[in-house]
Amino acid sequence: MRAVEPLRIGVLGAARIAGAAIAAPARLTGTRLVAVAARDRGRAQTFADEHGVERVLGSYAELIADPEVEAVYNPLANSLHGPWNLAAVEAGKHVLTEKPSASDAAEARDARDAAAKAGVLLVEGFHYLYHPVAQRLLEIVASGEIGELRHVEVRMEMPAPPEGDPRWSLELAGGTVMDVGCYGLHLHRVLGRFAGGEPTVGAARGRERAGAPGVDEFMEIDLDFPAGPTGLVRTSMCADGLDFSCRVVGSRGEVGVPSFVLPHLDDRVLVTVDGEQRVEELGRRSSYTYQLEAFTEAVRTGRSIATGADDAVASAELVDAAYRAAGFPLRPRTVRPAG
Repeated sequence: MRAVEPLRIGVLGAARIAGAAIAAPARLTGTRLVAVAARDRGRAQTFADEHGVERVLGSYAELIADPEVEAVYNPLANSLHGPWNLAAVEAGKHVLTEKPSASDAAEARDARDAAAKAGVLLVEGFHYLYHPVAQRLLEIVASGEIGELRHVEVRMEMPAPPEGDPRWSLELAGGTVMDVGCYGLHLHRVLGRFAGGEPTVGAARGRERAGAPGVDEFMEIDLDFPAGPTGLVRTSMCADGLDFSCRVVGSRGEVGVPSFVLPHLDDRVLVTVDGEQRVEELGRRSSYTYQLEAFTEAVRTGRSIATGADDAVASAELVDAAYRAAGFPLRPRTVRPAG
């Protein structure tokens, strides 16, 4: 059996998340990080030295144009996901982007259409979905063990980032729904296959961050599925602690996952049926590693991938609907800066 050629990835920026989300998985999978570029070349060099990146380039544009780079990983600020994803796919590069893939649904559609025209993959980094914890959750619901789906509840709560963090900036497409709440909305969309289709936003209530006009620090989003089940996403960037849990309730029982987004911290799936509970442990290998393997396979073999460009558009539409329902402005689009 012929070995698969290692994927050659270029990294846009030296964001903190890139260490866990691409550098560590690359080491484990044999993926080549062939280049990195950042606004501060010194930061790029430090990142390259720490993570074994082969070359440091002078700008994002130079990285995207580099012929050795066949795929781009984009962990930039939210407002720069859309414009640089678009630039990369227009240059014929596959893209793995941190979520959210764009500032709004219109921008997500532009990137999707460009990727289709160029014949490249655009994959949004909802990494949790590739982990055995999430896959087992879906298997249990699909099996009918907990009965018919009745309700889904997701909490995406975290302590406040420091003042001045990009997540508190409307211009940088910040806010709790953009940062962590989108995971809860995405899981509802994934579960829609058991509830008649895509969920819609019924109502939403949010609180604006003091001193950050238009930026949500807290939001509750009510969701409705076509077949009747209901959903709730509670998302916060001002909580006392971390809670990235989900609860899926059926007519006979329920499934709870204490840490569905970060299963390397807690890999338990809690199943309760007819009053009896069991605990399954699915392994603490990083969800980012599973995601990189799926991305590489999709690039190399053409196999479909769950969080591709069409999925990204549907997620962006649901995010936009949540903001509208809560009375918040949509995140503004950013014109791609030079370099």
